[in-house]
Amino acid sequence: MQPDFSRKIIHVDMAAFYASVEQRDAPQLRGKAIAVGGGGARGVVTTASYEARRFGVRSAMSGFKARQLCPHLIFVPLRFEAYRAVSRQVRAVFERYTPLIEPLSLDEAYLDVTENALGEPIATKVAAAIRQAVYEETGLTCSAGVSYCKFLAKIASDMNKPDGLTVIKPHEALAFLEQLPVERFHGVGKVTTARMHSMGWTTGGDLKRLSQYELAQQFGKVGRFYYRIVRGIDNRPVRPDRIRKSIGIERTLSDNLGNLEAIAPVLNELIDRFHERLKKANNYGRTLTLKLKTADFQILTRSLSKPYYLTAIEEIRQLAQQLLQENSHEFEQIRLIGISTSNLQEQERATGLGQQLTFDFDPPT
Repeated sequence: MQPDFSRKIIHVDMAAFYASVEQRDAPQLRGKAIAVGGGGARGVVTTASYEARRFGVRSAMSGFKARQLCPHLIFVPLRFEAYRAVSRQVRAVFERYTPLIEPLSLDEAYLDVTENALGEPIATKVAAAIRQAVYEETGLTCSAGVSYCKFLAKIASDMNKPDGLTVIKPHEALAFLEQLPVERFHGVGKVTTARMHSMGWTTGGDLKRLSQYELAQQFGKVGRFYYRIVRGIDNRPVRPDRIRKSIGIERTLSDNLGNLEAIAPVLNELIDRFHERLKKANNYGRTLTLKLKTADFQILTRSLSKPYYLTAIEEIRQLAQQLLQENSHEFEQIRLIGISTSNLQEQERATGLGQQLTFDFDPPT
C-alpha cells in the first residue's frame, strides 16, 4: 500500500469551543480564566478557556482541582443548545466549499477539498477562506491543518492553536513523522506512551525501524496502524455518512451512593432523560450498557443485548435495574452512573441488517 498524495484534506478545530462561545456571548468574561461545567466539589470541567489553561486547567478535571490551580477561575454552566446552534453555523460554512464533511464532534471536522466549490487547486487557500468565513459569521476563531491524509491534517491543526493554519506537504511528511514524538500520535495515550518509552521508542523513527509483525505483536491491530502511519500511509476517506455507534447519558453524583435504594431513583431519572434523547434522535439500539464509576475511580460497564430494538421505556428501565442489581456486589459506592445503547437502527440500516459488522481501525480523535 502506498500513500495517496492526490487528496487534499483539511481538519478544522474550533478554539476552546464552549468557553469561546461563552466569552463571545458575555463580554465581561473575555480575557478571563473561565471553565464551562460544574464548579462544585463533584463538578467536572468540560472546556477551559486558554486563559485558564495557562494555569493547568484542563477538560475532564474536577472542579475542585481546577479551583486549586486557578483560584480566580470563573465557572459557567453548560448551554448545549447555544453550542449546537453555533456548530450548525460552522457546518453551513463548510458546506459552501465541499459536501465531503466528516464531523467528529460539535467543534471539529474533516473536509475533503480535493474537488471544491471554489475550483481552487491549493487547499491552503481553501482552508484560509473557511477560517475567515467562520470568524466573520460566528465571531469565533478556529485552527486548521492541511495535508494529504486525515492523520497528518489532524496533527497539523493541533500545532498552531488557537487561531492558526498549518500545512504538512507530501514531500515533508516522512521526515516530519520520523521526528514526531510517539505521544503526539493520535491513539497513543499515556499508558502506551510509557510502554513505548520503556522499550526505548520515543519517536516515529524508532517505530519505523520495527517490522509490522513486531508492532502487531506488541500492540495488536493498532500496531499495524502504527506501521502504516509512520510511513505516511493513511488512505481513510473523509466519510460524510459516518455512522453513530451509540447514544448515551451519564451523571456525576453530588454524593457517593452505595445503597441500591438510593441509586435506583437516580437511575430512573437518568433513564427518563435518556429515553427522551432516543426519541429525539428517532434511533434505538439492541444493546443496553450500564456504566458505573466507583468512589475510587474504577470504571465498570455491564451490557445486555436483545434480538430487537429497545424502544419501550419500561423495558429499558427493567433491564438497567437488572444490570445494577446483578453487579451490585462489585462496588461499595459509586460517584457516577451512565446509561447508553448501541447496535443502533441507523448503523444497521447503513450496513445492512443481518450482516456481520466490521470496521477499520480509526484512532481516537
